[in-house]
Amino acid sequence: MHINTTKTYKKKGFWAGILLAQFLLFYTFSKLKFAVSFFENLFEFQKKIHQILFAWIPFSFGDLLYILLGILLIYLIIKLFKKKTRNNALLKILVVLNIAYFIYQVFWGMLYFQTPIVAKLPKTEVTLERRKALALEYLEKSKATRKLVAEDKNGVFVITDLNAIQKEILYRQKTFPVFISQKKNSESNSFKPSLFGKTMSFTGILGYYNPFTAEAQFNAELPSSYLPFTLSHESSHQLGFAREQEANFIGYLIGVDSKNPELRYSTEYFTLKSLLNSIVNEDEKFVKTALENYSEGMKRDRLYEKKFVAEHRGYLNDFFGFTNNLFLKSNQQEGAVTYSYFIDLLVRYKSLHTS
Repeated sequence: MHINTTKTYKKKGFWAGILLAQFLLFYTFSKLKFAVSFFENLFEFQKKIHQILFAWIPFSFGDLLYILLGILLIYLIIKLFKKKTRNNALLKILVVLNIAYFIYQVFWGMLYFQTPIVAKLPKTEVTLERRKALALEYLEKSKATRKLVAEDKNGVFVITDLNAIQKEILYRQKTFPVFISQKKNSESNSFKPSLFGKTMSFTGILGYYNPFTAEAQFNAELPSSYLPFTLSHESSHQLGFAREQEANFIGYLIGVDSKNPELRYSTEYFTLKSLLNSIVNEDEKFVKTALENYSEGMKRDRLYEKKFVAEHRGYLNDFFGFTNNLFLKSNQQEGAVTYSYFIDLLVRYKSLHTS
């Protein structure tokens, strides 16, 4: 009995040491350009394999993996409270953490250290006046495109063909300027409604990318005004853009000139809201005037969004907002509370067409 305890203790020390070594190893890799480049190329390869394996499955296989992993961890945590099984359970938890962390870093984590998109765009001062001008531009664009989309019986924008939007997103991935992205577009439709949809509505999470299966999950309960742009955003992760605000910018490029009015409206409307969010603390009166100048259809969409958020506000929303902020900041990002990096990319990109 004593020999077994000693062996388990040594194994725990070994796996704890491996986990620490992994932290140090991947930290070192993140500082080396050639290593980050290697993981970028590896991502292109594994993405194809993952999509062949999982795209055809009609439900989110990645969510199923998360559920099974969650059950395993809960089972092992329960075992931790029993003296007889404590050592063995802790050993297994360390093994699971090592495997999950290694796969995550190899398949996804290193992509946070790619050359940022901002380095590929001209330096431009992001002035309040420039943001105001863009807000007015996207207000007019949103109003015009809003006239082209369908409404439900309450006069709220409703998507008529989600599959057509998904196909359009995959097509639009081929149209990026070469200086911004040379990543290979996804051939497979790997958009999946999340198995956690009802819970997601209470977390403030609109969608997420699963690095273990290359699936893009979305909350099917979202208002139609959110959904097409959310799909664009998650498809940007599928392309290999890890940073959240860069995925927003790539999502913007996908949708802003789309011939699909539903995708274009959702993109223009997201851009408008982001610009107004960046202005509100500096000129609240301008934002109020802009909101008053929404078309009647846009006003109904905004009210429906506010109603959806109000109905799903709670402790989960606060918790996930806080933890997501911590995650973003730990991965070279600025947190979910600000749109400044997306706005910075947008203003710089738009300056190319005005200079």
